[in-house]
Amino acid sequence: MTEPTPAQLAAGEAHGLTPPMCAYLRGETPEELQADAVAFLEAFGTPEPPAPAPRSGGPRGVDVGSNGGRGSLSAGAALYRERHQIDEDSRRPEKKAAPTANRNPFVENGYSMER
Repeated sequence: MTEPTPAQLAAGEAHGLTPPMCAYLRGETPEELQADAVAFLEAFGTPEPPAPAPRSGGPRGVDVGSNGGRGSLSAGAALYRERHQIDEDSRRPEKKAAPTANRNPFVENGYSMER
């Protein structure tokens, strides 16, 4: 396939032809190229835009998409805080320490290793 000339591009783009289509236009003057572009459109129709590429990633989950107003960023952040038990100030509730006050740390275990 040959590259279209600047004159072919100018005539074809004025009628909505793509650059590969412009390479097929024939004529010596700009008027002849314009007439050939019109004849090209009558014969083949206007070029349709390319189909959009399919999106990757699959379907969105229920808490990501818009489902009754829950699809906003703030709703998603609130749902995250709720599920992870985080308050509005991004703090988790404090865990209670296990009671160790009455336990002797020097007590031996009830077993020993034999040779």
